[in-house]
Amino acid sequence: MSMLLDPALAAGLTEARLRIASSTGGHFIDGRPARGGGEEFDVRNPATGALLRRVPLGTPADVDAAVAAARRALPAWRRRPPAERARMLFALADVIDAEAELFAAIETLNVGKPLAVAQAEIPLASDALRLMAGAVRTAQAPAAAEYVTGQLSLVLREAVGVVGAVTPWNYPLMMAVWKVAPALAAGNTVVLKPSELTPLSTVIFAESTRDILPPGVLNVVLGTGDVVGEALSSHPGVDMVSLTGSVASGRSVATNAAATLKRVHLELGGKAPVIVFADADLDEVAEAVTTMGFWNSGQECGAATRVLCEHDIHDALVERLAARAAALSLGDPADDAAVTMGPLISDTQADRVASAVSRAVEDGATVATGGERLGRAGSFYAPTVLTGIPEGSRILREEIFGPVITVERFSAEAEAVARANAVPYGLAASVWTENGARALRLVDELDFGTVWVNSHLTLATEMPWGGFGASGYGRDMSTLALDDFTRTKHVMLAKRTLGSETS
Repeated sequence: MSMLLDPALAAGLTEARLRIASSTGGHFIDGRPARGGGEEFDVRNPATGALLRRVPLGTPADVDAAVAAARRALPAWRRRPPAERARMLFALADVIDAEAELFAAIETLNVGKPLAVAQAEIPLASDALRLMAGAVRTAQAPAAAEYVTGQLSLVLREAVGVVGAVTPWNYPLMMAVWKVAPALAAGNTVVLKPSELTPLSTVIFAESTRDILPPGVLNVVLGTGDVVGEALSSHPGVDMVSLTGSVASGRSVATNAAATLKRVHLELGGKAPVIVFADADLDEVAEAVTTMGFWNSGQECGAATRVLCEHDIHDALVERLAARAAALSLGDPADDAAVTMGPLISDTQADRVASAVSRAVEDGATVATGGERLGRAGSFYAPTVLTGIPEGSRILREEIFGPVITVERFSAEAEAVARANAVPYGLAASVWTENGARALRLVDELDFGTVWVNSHLTLATEMPWGGFGASGYGRDMSTLALDDFTRTKHVMLAKRTLGSETS
């Protein structure tokens, strides 16, 4: 049954529309809004197709201006004591917390996600800022000591320099902060390019930093990956590039960065296997997989998209998954609080998902539920569960980035591990069993950066997020991210230079 939005939620969405309209809606360079000289792009609500805002598409000249501002700000920013930088990061976190409902409403309008989904991710952004603010004050290095007779060694941890950050459209503000927080904490300055599809929360966040950060410390240039992303990753004034995006985008960034041998930090795609043994609680599994497979309409690199279950429980698990998927309520989250799954980000993405499912069906897959675009306005695709997929089908190896869950059978533990690992990605996986010894074996054997046991897509800011293989390298979140955004310098002092003793 449809529910109208309560007055508070409706008011929050109205405020979000007003803030979007009143925002400069452009680049943010050297502490000031800037429109640039490029063409404009229509930012739309994917649930309705309605125009939200026209924004400028940046040019290489805009990137040059932002990099120049970042380089001017770098010397003073990196010299600030960690406690001073931490104080500013805490202030940024306070801004996000104070405007949490506004940012959630903006993500609902611009990404099409249910308010509950958007509301869950905003606190992760402010928490990341607070974690990095504390961590940078206690950064560790090898102990200073006389490792060579007469020579005192110590290690300095320094900022890398100017960081170019490129963020995706599925979690606009959260992913931006995951890049900005460790970079700024470590003393770097940043030039950030959000997705041209979902720039609004990032622009409004950047504008809110004007009274907190010195000019040039955080810069935002809007635009496409082909223009702005390429200019950033190849720019001689950028010392490091951090990207969250597709494998193709990661390859492009790494190729461009190679010319100047700049450091590269990549968080790319995933194809998370969910290995379910017969002793698992199937209702618990079905609830978790439905939630985390269709979370954010499946537009999540760690989504529970590929289920491998023991042969004997296959039919019972598919029945549970299909029933829960069919019960999801689709629609415009800005119109109905009962909506549990929104649209895909664009018609292009919905068409990609439809093509992937059609190929799987042509290969011999069976559609347990869903499998079609919805005949309504917006970029909607029905939550889908596929079974009977032949081994070797592309849908078992390629990231779909949509609301599609595949279910496969296995007979033996070794078979499950081999098939789980037989993908190019290595981001995340989960194991469902009540057998502790088995769980520990699989944790050791699965080639993924995060492995959950009896849960999926549960994140902690204190723990690293990143993968292996085609999922990229480097880590977001946790103190390990600070390692990625810093460089070390060994200093060796001849003890005689430190002065002689006096009687």
